[in-house]
Parts: sequence; C-alpha cells; structure tokens
Amino acid sequence: MCGIAGFVDLGSCVGDPSSALVAMARCLVHRGPDDEGVWFDAPTRTGLAFRRLSILDLSAAGHQPMRSASGRFEIAFNGEIYNHEELRAELSALGHTSFRGRSDSETMLAAFEQWGVEAAIARFTGMFAIAALDRFERALWLVRDRFGVKPLYFGLTHGRTVPAVTFELPEHGAFGFASELKALRAMPSMSLSVDRGALTLFMRHGYVPGPLSIHPEVRKLRSGRLLRIDLTRRVVEERCWWHSRDLVRRAQAQQFDEGDTTGAVEAVDAALLRSVRSRKIADVPLGAFLSGGIDSSAVVAAMQAQSTRPIQTFTIGFETPAYDEAPFARAIAQHLGTEHTELYTTGNDARALVPRLAEIWDEPFADSSQLPTLLLCALARKSVTVALSGDGGDELFGGYYRYSWTRTIAARTRHLPAAARAAIAVLLRATPRHAVNSIGRVLSRALPSRLSMDRAGDRAHKLAAVLHSNDPWSIYLALVATIPDAASLVLGGGTIPLTALTDPSELVEELNLETRMMQADLASYLVDDLLVKVDRASMSVGLEAREPMLDHHLAEVAFRLPLSMKIRGGERKWALRRVLERRVPRELFERPKMGFGVPLTEWLRGPLRPWAEALLDERRIAAAGYLDPGAVRAIWTRTLDPRASTNGYEAWNLLMFESWRDRWGH
Repeated sequence: MCGIAGFVDLGSCVGDPSSALVAMARCLVHRGPDDEGVWFDAPTRTGLAFRRLSILDLSAAGHQPMRSASGRFEIAFNGEIYNHEELRAELSALGHTSFRGRSDSETMLAAFEQWGVEAAIARFTGMFAIAALDRFERALWLVRDRFGVKPLYFGLTHGRTVPAVTFELPEHGAFGFASELKALRAMPSMSLSVDRGALTLFMRHGYVPGPLSIHPEVRKLRSGRLLRIDLTRRVVEERCWWHSRDLVRRAQAQQFDEGDTTGAVEAVDAALLRSVRSRKIADVPLGAFLSGGIDSSAVVAAMQAQSTRPIQTFTIGFETPAYDEAPFARAIAQHLGTEHTELYTTGNDARALVPRLAEIWDEPFADSSQLPTLLLCALARKSVTVALSGDGGDELFGGYYRYSWTRTIAARTRHLPAAARAAIAVLLRATPRHAVNSIGRVLSRALPSRLSMDRAGDRAHKLAAVLHSNDPWSIYLALVATIPDAASLVLGGGTIPLTALTDPSELVEELNLETRMMQADLASYLVDDLLVKVDRASMSVGLEAREPMLDHHLAEVAFRLPLSMKIRGGERKWALRRVLERRVPRELFERPKMGFGVPLTEWLRGPLRPWAEALLDERRIAAAGYLDPGAVRAIWTRTLDPRASTNGYEAWNLLMFESWRDRWGH
C-alpha cells in the first residue's frame, strides 16, 4: 500500500522536475512511511513519484518506481494484486524468469510486457491505482481498480478546467495525477478554484461524487476506468475496462434457482473464504475490524476458520448506548476466540480530532463516522499493519433499509393526494426524533429483528423527506440525500452535473428496483463515501485496509442470488446471514442494523460547539460567498434546539466544507 503521484511536463514548464516530484511525494508520506522514490523520463517529460508502505517483499527489491525487464514500462503502483503468485507462475512458464524479488509490482510489469496493459489488468484480482509509462509507445496509462478501493486524481495546471472523457492536452503547463489532492497542490503553477456544482452535490450527499472533484481543474478517475495519455498526439482518452453494470447483467442472466438455497449459500461461503484467504497474504502483522455487524463478523469468522491461532480484532465503542456496538463485537470475538481489543470514544476525543479532518480528507467529506474510523485505524495500527474490513456487504447482499423501504413507500403513498402527503410529512417532522428513538429502542428489545423499531425517530424523519416523491427512483434519490434542497443553499450553484446516480448510462435500467439500487450504491455511495472514508483514515496512520467483500468473483456470486435470497420476509442479507450462522450462533448477531453512527447532535451541542460556532459565523459565511448565510444559520439554530428533531448531518456537511475551506485557503 502506497501513495503515487506524477506529471507530464507539457512545455518544459516545470523547472526542476526531480524537486517537483519529491515535493509531491513528501505530501504522501503518511501513505508510505517506509520508502520514497522519484523518476523522470526526459524524452517524454514524464515523472513518477512514490511513497511505500512495505507489505509484501520488505526488501529493496520492492522499491518503486520500478522498470520492467525489457525497459519498456516504468510504474508507480498503489495497492495489492492478490492473485499475483498465480500470475507469476503463469508468466514464468511463458519465459518471464528474471524476477529479482517477490513483489506484486514485478509481476504486474511482466504481465504488461506479456499481454499489454488492458489485457493484463483484466486478469488482476485486487485493489489498485496504477501509473505506467510505456516508453516504447510514448504513452502514460492511469488505471483504477474495479470498485474504486484505491483513489486516483488527475488535473491540469494554470487554472485550466479538465474536460470530460477525451480531450487534448494544452501546449503549456502540466498534466498531473496523485493518490490525494494535496500532492497535486504541490505541483508548480497548480491553481485551484471551487466548483459550485460539485459543492452543491457535496451538500446534498456529504461527499463529492466522481468523476467530479471539488475543483474544476481536477477530476477523479472513476472506478473500473483507465486513461491512456498519448504523449505524441497529446490526447487523453478515458476507457471503461470494467463496469458494475456489466457484472450485474452477466450475473442476473445466471441466477441461482429460487429453490436451490443450499447451493446458493454454499457458493457465497466458498467465494467469501477464497476472498479472505487471498487477502491474508502479507509479510507484516494482520488483523481485522470487528463491529459485531453481519459483514465484519462474516469476514472475521472466515479469517478465524482459516487460522491456527487467534487473529487480532479491533472495535470502537461509544458511551452513548444507542450507538455502542462494542458489546456485540465483544461477544462474537469471545465466541470465535480472537485476540480482541476495544477502545471507547467520547465527544472530547472527537474534539481533539476535528482539526485534522480537513488535512486527512483534503476534499470536503462529511461522513461523520470518519471520526470513529480514524480512532479505530489508529488503534489497529498499534498492533498490525494490515486490517480486513467488511465494507461492501450491504451493497452486495441487500443490507440497507432503503432496499426494503423504497418499494413499500411508493406503493402505500401512490394514491395519496399531494396535500395529504404534505400533511403527513409535517406531522412526522413534528415528532421529537430523540424521544421516538428512545421508545423504539425499548420496543426493539421485545420485537423480532425484522420488526425492529430501533431508531424509529430517524426513520420517521427520513420518511417525511421522501413523501413528496412520486416514483420509486425519486424516493431512493431522496433517501440517499442529506440535504435534498442543497441547490438553495449554495450561491451560484448553476447546472448540477450528472453523477452515477443520475446518469442513465451508468445503471442497468432493466433490473428490479432493489437490485438497481444496490448497483447504484456500488457506483456512488460505496466508492465516493465508504471507501474514501476508510482509505484516508487508514492511510493517515500507515495502515493498509483490505475489503474481502469487494472481490469481483464474490460480487458476481452475490448478484446471481435471486432477490428472495437477499431480502426475505423483511430480513436483509438473508444469504450472508446463513453463511455467518455456520460459524456464529444466530443469537449473537440477530439484531437491528446500527451502522457506524456517532452521537453527532449530542457532540455538536456539547464539546464541539465552540469549534462549530466559529466556523459558522454569519459574517464569515457571507464574506466567503459560497453559501447562503441565512440558510446556514437556520440549520445551525435547528441543530442546537433541544426541541428540534435533527441528527446533525446537515450541520456536519456545513462544518466539513467550512473546515476544509479554512485549511486550504478557499
């Protein structure tokens, strides 16, 4: 696991390329504290920079940038190729025998020489962001993995907006790329402004959806995409080498028989075990995050089933009982016999972290579970260098409540007049969120999990926000929005660009509603929220996070499941639960889904209030000219009012943007 960066000097505008590359690399020290390398190719005016976190082959043979045996390719590569040993054996049989070490980087280079870049990456199982210079064809390749686990940004200097998809490079300046925005900021003549359309989307969702970034001069390379930069013709071309849309179509055409539940569950279990086994390969200590939920418990159970000694597991707890999953994680750890470590966090811990957030997430990012995720990664890093997580399980196996709710809401409100829906929404918003949550928690203890009333107040307010919608997809879009009317909050927001959620070409139209929502979440919420959260948090402490659920072979098995094997009688993730109960008693995990939430409103009204008040000062907001000061004040006033019903997420979006702006000078 590493950090990569580099550039193409388009008109000999970078005075000292080596110094510029070192400056970019130094911005990524946290991603790779063990080694640094820079390389500049004068004939193509292309440079690569690299920071290394040593995981496989800790020797100097793993140093990057790395050159292929023939000298054709030079790469800087962030990630892991889990099947590289099988590929190396195949390549050795084909005559590639000059390997100097055991790193997957050498295997990747040999694969590029044998099959070419596009054919080679299709063979890789793993997570990766790759920069590869083909010195023979004078082409630079930038590649991102199937699910977007590893990040990759690219941009233009001198304040030039990056066009979409395919474009010609300018005569002067530089084209740069990096694992994080902060490395691009270190490039000479990099001038960055704020994209108000992207800002509007950030306020709506709490993250900036790709391919946009917060800056019009920078874009994200989307998951499953590559760029080929022809350095002779000076043309940048984007290609899609893998797409969740194609995976889902192929899998849906080969669905398991509705009656073959035994065979389907067996296939899921076998695919999960294979994925976990491949992700346990490391030359450094390895452990796992354990929340006590279905996904992380399934991963940990599969790990322990394949280990002869206790694996190390880590969890974060909260003093607020409604958010505390630590007792559940502890019970599962005790049953499996893991070496378990837990840490309880408070609002004061959060207060100590908030000054670091804008530095770590150097693009506005407002998933409040970033706070416990940071603490969890720091806790794990004290003992291990690699940690497996359960991210992706909800999207693959139907875990989110919205997959159950959306169709039901649409059916029950379809014939209600608009006036009636509006009146019901007013009543729901008037219910005290925290009081109904408390009542729901009491009721949940006496109800089956599928009839859970846990967080009933939160759900009532979510329902109020979607009652204006007339069709199921509009309801889904409202459910995944933090501030649905964000356009009225951002001054000069202008035209809102298409995203994976709103671009019809990104989704499989012919799917049933629930599967279409899962694919949409894979292409948007997962890649631009959950994986960003884990990547930046883990890399900030030099920890490699691996996601066994995001194995494309396992994903294909998951999408072969009929909907009835994902959502059955109100029970979500039905098939994955059947896999888990092979190793963990049902009573230890059959409980309402909690997610990884934090008592945000409680913290904002308490230890975080002075920090928040300073950032949301009306004069400060007005002087910046990005947000409507009156709308900001209304959100903050509602957040502070103990009689108001709020979860604090709207205010957190505002605070994360203002904190980011304060740190990066916008």
